[in-house]
Amino acid sequence: MGSKWRKAKLAFGLNSCLYVPQTREEPPVSSNDVAASRFSDAVSSSSLLSPMGGGSDCRPTTPTPSSSGLRLPKTGTKCSKRTCAICLTTMKTGQGHAIFTAECSHAFHFHCITSNVKHGNQICPVCRAKWKEIPFQSPTSDLSGSGSRINPVRWPQDDSWMAVLRQIPPPRVDATRPVSSLFHTPEPVIFDDDESLDQQPEISNKSPSVEDAYDNNSIRTIEVKTYPEVPAIQRAASHDNFTVLIHLKAPHTSGRQNSSRNQTPPVSQISRAPVDLVTVLDISGSMAGTKLALLKRAMGFVVQNLGPSDRLSVIAFSSTARRLFPLRRMTDTGRQQALQAVNSLVSSGGTNIAEALRKGTKLLVDRKWKNPVCSIILLSDGQDTYTVSSPSGIHPRSDYQSLIPISIRRNNAAGLRIPVHAFGFGADHDAASMHSISEISGGTFSFIEAESVIQDAFAQCIGGLLSVVVQELKVRIECVHTSLQLGSIKAGSYRTSMMADARMGCIDVGDLYAEEERDFLVTINIPDDVSGNDMSLVKVSCAYRDPITKEMVNLEESSEVTIQRPEVVGQLIVSLEVDRQQNRLRAAEAMAEARVAAENGDLAGAVSVLESCRMALSETASALAGDCLCVSLSAELKEMQERMGNRGAYEESGRAYVLSGLSSHSWQRATARGDSTDSTSLVLSYQTPSMIDMVTRSQTMLLGNPSPQRALSSAQSFPAKPQPR
Repeated sequence: MGSKWRKAKLAFGLNSCLYVPQTREEPPVSSNDVAASRFSDAVSSSSLLSPMGGGSDCRPTTPTPSSSGLRLPKTGTKCSKRTCAICLTTMKTGQGHAIFTAECSHAFHFHCITSNVKHGNQICPVCRAKWKEIPFQSPTSDLSGSGSRINPVRWPQDDSWMAVLRQIPPPRVDATRPVSSLFHTPEPVIFDDDESLDQQPEISNKSPSVEDAYDNNSIRTIEVKTYPEVPAIQRAASHDNFTVLIHLKAPHTSGRQNSSRNQTPPVSQISRAPVDLVTVLDISGSMAGTKLALLKRAMGFVVQNLGPSDRLSVIAFSSTARRLFPLRRMTDTGRQQALQAVNSLVSSGGTNIAEALRKGTKLLVDRKWKNPVCSIILLSDGQDTYTVSSPSGIHPRSDYQSLIPISIRRNNAAGLRIPVHAFGFGADHDAASMHSISEISGGTFSFIEAESVIQDAFAQCIGGLLSVVVQELKVRIECVHTSLQLGSIKAGSYRTSMMADARMGCIDVGDLYAEEERDFLVTINIPDDVSGNDMSLVKVSCAYRDPITKEMVNLEESSEVTIQRPEVVGQLIVSLEVDRQQNRLRAAEAMAEARVAAENGDLAGAVSVLESCRMALSETASALAGDCLCVSLSAELKEMQERMGNRGAYEESGRAYVLSGLSSHSWQRATARGDSTDSTSLVLSYQTPSMIDMVTRSQTMLLGNPSPQRALSSAQSFPAKPQPR
């Protein structure tokens, strides 16, 4: 039996100690049992589930840095026959029922105690001790007793990766066996030992048709639309800061285009750009217990959803940083090895973010082979204790530059595009530093408020990374009429440039995910003009690289904006498209202003700024027309007001929530914060269909019963040189 279990562990990459209830010959389970089993998968490897065996002493074992609280129950002991104080039935390990042992040492059936605490009861039914850690299942409970928020944090409903474990019998593990440290293995000086790319393109089983050729040519073109603020300006009048909206929408992936026609093509017939992904994971002492268990589960989901042409490497860090394995293709063998490495992690030490980022960057810089898309995912629950001595919230760029390797800073001449998508985990992380890291590198900052939603947050991120359809996108704006000049280009965090004569400007957009949208506002100074009835203002063109064919695409047919110049102008209707984007920009500016006030100690002023903006939005044309974006912005501003209500709330979650919102709006890209990954959230999330698909998969897909939702496109490798068409 022991050898069979070891083989099963190797097959699934499971070498962490996890309690798994038996599934063979189980009695029928109730809905409460199902809910309990779902949560027990997430927390059974944490300190919440203490060992039930080990002699007559039934007191829970205190987690140590070497174990992180991950232990297995031993069967056949005196403790296995205790009685649940709630249902008064016998508790035995290994019979399909999870057992919860509280910090006061009293134990209960998991489904019994979750039913007991779901209404907010945090008191032990036996000794009346108040618990700090409690089992939680209901997605709508408010255990703090405070008023419900506009956007409550949602808890995951299903567990797609840990379902694997439910099909494996309980292991027999020697708990006294020492765990070897991953930091003792020597590393190469140069990280050029990455696994070579698959140079053979995948071959479709279906012969191409005329319709397929049309799809392949049509879906790779960016959609460009322009909207003037108003359609006409009186001929004898001038107009400064006249606003023009430039709207971009990235093309579909092949799979999305076909699915829109109610077709679900097999994986071999759809393609996407493969990814080189480096995850930089905090395993410091504060990650012990539930946090580390949930991180392992989330990484398992990432591993399972990468394709055989995608490559993954993991950097684990605490007081120092270590590469667990080189960039490796996520074939069946690669996945097994990656899962084994991740599940071997134990927590201890401090937090050295700077060294971890240097090592993660070096790994991508030194690699011998390169997939077209690359990125770093950084997760930490604490503050860098080695490089940044005292975090400051108001001037992050000057304080946190040293955390970012020079080679991946956006303003560096090296031109490397390696965005760091940073995830702040829990209430104790340094939100200012994580936001600064992402901003400087061109990535996003997400705030994981509830520890259990980490998998959904990762799912949303990789859902975007696995759907890149545009790279190196540059948008050029050129004045047409000789008397015109550009006033400004409002593009958030995207780099912009303008010629000295203000006749031409450029926006460096970079990568776009499938069906991702961008909106930029350009202002123009328009003089009076008596020469004609029409005036051409600007023309917009763009160029980008297709990540699959690696060819540059130039949209020769530029979009030109023209307005009328009549002698008399009646009442003009303001463009709702322009108005709603002006509202988005106005709200983002109010958030930034409120944050500055809050960091300076003026929380009342911060709340006032947000409320004034919310009232102003409600009176705009798009808000009066019932625009959904305005509703979303108003809800977000209201949420920020609540999180800035007092200093404690701001320090605990307000700062991180605001910074994550600013990151999302400045890049116009989805970040996780509160319930922003929930489809019912009122908060604007910029989620793309591919992100939604991946989050849905995280929340609902069970092993052996895949969700009927659209599957993400499979990665496809291509030769170094594009094949002739």
